[in-house]
Amino acid sequence: MNTIYLDNNATTCPAPEVIAAVHEAMTECWGNPSSIHRVGQTVRRKMDLARQSVGQLLGCKDRDIIFTSGGTEAANLAIFGSLRAFSEGAQHGHGGGSGGTKRRVLVTSQVEHSSIRESAKRLSNEGYEVVYLPNDEDGVVDVAALAELLNFRAAEIALVAVMWSNNETGVIQPVQKLGSLCAEHGVRFYTDGTQWVGKMPTNVSQMPIDLMSFAAHKFHGPKGAGGLYVKPKTRLVPMTIGGPQERERRGGTENVSGFLGMGVAAQLAWKWLQTDERLRLAGTRDRFEKQMLEAVDCATINGSGAQRQWNTSNIAFCGLDTEAILLSLSERGVCASGGSACASGSIDPSPILKAMGIPPERAHGSVRFSLSRYTTQEELDKAVEIVPGVVNRLRKMTGAMA
Repeated sequence: MNTIYLDNNATTCPAPEVIAAVHEAMTECWGNPSSIHRVGQTVRRKMDLARQSVGQLLGCKDRDIIFTSGGTEAANLAIFGSLRAFSEGAQHGHGGGSGGTKRRVLVTSQVEHSSIRESAKRLSNEGYEVVYLPNDEDGVVDVAALAELLNFRAAEIALVAVMWSNNETGVIQPVQKLGSLCAEHGVRFYTDGTQWVGKMPTNVSQMPIDLMSFAAHKFHGPKGAGGLYVKPKTRLVPMTIGGPQERERRGGTENVSGFLGMGVAAQLAWKWLQTDERLRLAGTRDRFEKQMLEAVDCATINGSGAQRQWNTSNIAFCGLDTEAILLSLSERGVCASGGSACASGSIDPSPILKAMGIPPERAHGSVRFSLSRYTTQEELDKAVEIVPGVVNRLRKMTGAMA
């Protein structure tokens, strides 16, 4: 049975060139890049080239990138590093560029990835204030609400954190507008670019973005490698200490094989983004959704009223259980997801779908199908044959109404 992999927002298969680069790093470039001898410095030069490739993909200078273990660590560094920079800065008279102002407010949304949601909860428990921006039924954050909040409380806000592209629905947030508002009020803006980088053209240095996180395994790179873009003069308190690596912003011996693999993945993604393939794949995704809606009664697309990432389709099958659908699809060779891979095993409906106001009978039966640049039309055609049969069989077994 051939596997039809439609869970690329969880992770993508590493490109063959990436696998080769990682293998070479493990066998030939295994030296410590902090060492001053020839072996170490050879690895250091390769690390520098990898950082340049990532900078080209992001549209920024290589020195503005902190390499991390992935998107979650980068998100934690952006959030905790910012809040603590302002707290420590206020005590010492240099609050992260705020002139010593004490800022203890985090502004975010209820449709963020768990790495941001859980960070917000911890900060709240530590005595910081967390303000959640409202969103519409598609999960798009209310820009006017942020504008009003900034008008009254800008001096108290340490960071505004809103993701670029949603991991479950693919809904794209108005990052340009949100970041511009923050810049006007002198407030730091962070966006989770994990589901954006490598899939869409990015020129972060030309946008009102102070911090942006990303992960290599979302664009056919290795797991365990990611990073954080940091706008020049943006102060962060390091979360991992014990060494001078990453310009003293993230200590620890570098994951050389992962970072070199990420550099190759960045090169491949940048070249791919110079083509119009993502436009073709967006049309393929749209046809897939149209065929699914025609073949399955009472199926709806979550977030369909907003601009969405070209590769993501979140479909609700009313009256069914997501886990039962996923297990049945897996038996037929189709890999999909109920939402964030970080929430696997949870029997509760997605917090993101709940925040969008989606009724429980829809949220409990929602399935995310996510494509990659390697997904073929033949795979989607086969999925269209399989999914309706699975859904209709489950409805007959459970007596669920269409």
